[in-house]
Amino acid sequence: MLRLICSRLPQKLKHRPSKTSHANFFSTSYLKSISGPSNSKDPQSLTVSFLQDSCGFSLESAISYSKKLNIENVKNPNSVLDLLKNHGLTQTHISNLIRIRPVFLLADLENTLMPNIKVFESLGFSGSSLAKMLSKHPAVLESDAHAAVEFFRAHGFSDKQITTLTMNCPSLYTYNAQKIFKPKLEFFKSLGFSDLEITKILSAEPFVLTRSLEKTIIPCVQELRRILGTDENVLKVIKVYCPVLRTNVVHTLQPNIATLISHGVPRSFVLNFFCRPSSLLICGNRFSEIVVEVIKLGFDPNSRKFVLAIMSMAQNTKTLWEQKVEALRSFGLSEVEIYSAFKRRPLCMSCSEKKIKKMMDFLVNKLKMKPSMISNCLYLLQHSLEKRIIPRCSVMQVLMLKGLIKEDIGFFGMVTMAEKEFMVRFVSKYQNEVPDVVRAHQGKIEFQGLPIAMEM
Repeated sequence: MLRLICSRLPQKLKHRPSKTSHANFFSTSYLKSISGPSNSKDPQSLTVSFLQDSCGFSLESAISYSKKLNIENVKNPNSVLDLLKNHGLTQTHISNLIRIRPVFLLADLENTLMPNIKVFESLGFSGSSLAKMLSKHPAVLESDAHAAVEFFRAHGFSDKQITTLTMNCPSLYTYNAQKIFKPKLEFFKSLGFSDLEITKILSAEPFVLTRSLEKTIIPCVQELRRILGTDENVLKVIKVYCPVLRTNVVHTLQPNIATLISHGVPRSFVLNFFCRPSSLLICGNRFSEIVVEVIKLGFDPNSRKFVLAIMSMAQNTKTLWEQKVEALRSFGLSEVEIYSAFKRRPLCMSCSEKKIKKMMDFLVNKLKMKPSMISNCLYLLQHSLEKRIIPRCSVMQVLMLKGLIKEDIGFFGMVTMAEKEFMVRFVSKYQNEVPDVVRAHQGKIEFQGLPIAMEM
């Protein structure tokens, strides 16, 4: 027996793993995580190599994305990439699409991707515009785009409107149009909207189509009808601000209206908010803060300016409001002057911070106006710098250089007068004698500054 055991012992020792082999065995997963798959026949290894070589991903990213797809059974994995490149997408565009949706590489090239790209190209999407749209929702290329487009065309949407809604909300293509969209179109028609109005509203605000008809849209319409009294008023509000149909009225609209009434705002003034209903649809806590702040500034809840002040302030977060105030202060206005101007013309703070800076730079540096003077006319911020103020100043520049301005007209009067009156008094009157006034009014003559200071 002892002889038998001794004869087998060398064989067992020969096949016994060493300490080193044990260490290698237990660290395999660790080595893979830092070195990547080493077996070229392993499906994940093939996928990782492809993502690195063809898509430009780092090893770490390639390993991460490889867990979501397996290209082993794909005959030509580069075919999807080639298709995208041939339609104007750059390597960066393609890499971003795959990051968002790795399984995009496994999509059916012949039956899905190519037909869908042709549909989107027929709507004007190519290159960067195609990439921009796809980056919002890459799965759109795996849907039945042709059926969706034909549905919208059959319901009166022009190709231009379909292009707009596609760019704004490409996820629409992943819905069953007949089942999800058709009942909503029929509901809007039952409210009294014409086909033309429906297409105009929904192409501009397509997200409404993604909301539940029973749980969101119908309850919202019912609440608006209760508040506004008539279907005609409901239609007006929806036309002004269609996103109201995406609102949970129980959690936003009702509490904010209750806040206004509790602070003594007359019901007739509450209805005025529906001229700009977006101000009523912000978070209830934020809305309450704004109402309290407006009252602290001295606005009377029984005045229309109170409504305008809330509308203006509601367009800004706290941070954005402070940035606008700081922008005005950077041009020399004091906080007292800013809030005094706001009390006179509340909507002067409804424009963007960028516009405030551009307008103030023009008034201070081009027209050499003093900050104290500007604070008395912040309503100028409500006018377009490029389309109104600069062209009119250019006209005055031309006429002053010719010595033709003899009328006693102030700068603010010139800027705020109706367009028809301005044309008659300063363009039509002089266009034969000084043809440049027409070019100046069209923005084709650069404004250098007024050679003669105008009365303010």
